[in-house]
Amino acid sequence: MLAMLGTTFSGCETAQQVLEGVNTAYGNGTLGGAGGLSNTDIVTGLKQALTVGTQNSTSQLSSLDGFFKNAAIKILLPEEAKKVESTLRNLGMGNLVDKAVLSMNRAAEDAARGAGSIFINAVKQMTITDAVNILKGGDFAATNYFKGKTTSALAASFQPIINNALKNVNATKYWSDVISVYNQFSSTKVNTDLSAYVTQKAMDGIFYQVGLEEQKIRRDPVARTTDILKKVFGSKLAQGS
Repeated sequence: MLAMLGTTFSGCETAQQVLEGVNTAYGNGTLGGAGGLSNTDIVTGLKQALTVGTQNSTSQLSSLDGFFKNAAIKILLPEEAKKVESTLRNLGMGNLVDKAVLSMNRAAEDAARGAGSIFINAVKQMTITDAVNILKGGDFAATNYFKGKTTSALAASFQPIINNALKNVNATKYWSDVISVYNQFSSTKVNTDLSAYVTQKAMDGIFYQVGLEEQKIRRDPVARTTDILKKVFGSKLAQGS
């Protein structure tokens, strides 16, 4: 189905031919009629792919150390606070910095549990037009769909969760302690909005993980956990990826 894979689909058509069929059918107001798949097959398959990817992502990131031990998305001190970290470590207060970093990641892990429902709602709202755009898109078309559809809602819903999570893991206290100590030794004061910073980094981490899951579904047959996924992203496609 996906043009980028360029291999046979349903044993008879190349992915490009299937996509051309989709484009022709879509121009007539429908989506199906290509590669033996109906509109329902295609849209259902894509929705299941998105559901699988986001559920895997949120489950992984909300587990213990889901952020903290993932080097690609671990939340570190804000860029403007790098001098804070250096100064405090030089003063023998590295433990305070470490606690602040750990608590920020724990907050993100806690908040990730609440992201699943937002993604699922975006999946339910996916239209035929959205499906066509994802099919015609590149490696991260589904991930970009989520960014476009969920970023505002995710941020609005995420920040209160982050705020509570930061309090629950004492992140606000540790951060306040770090900044207070640093500001005593520096003429340049630091006043970073910790909640907004962690919220953005947590969202970045989730979208990063969703992107990885999308690649698995596109290219790895084992990741296609349902019959309709195997039909839409069939095993012959996988062999050519």
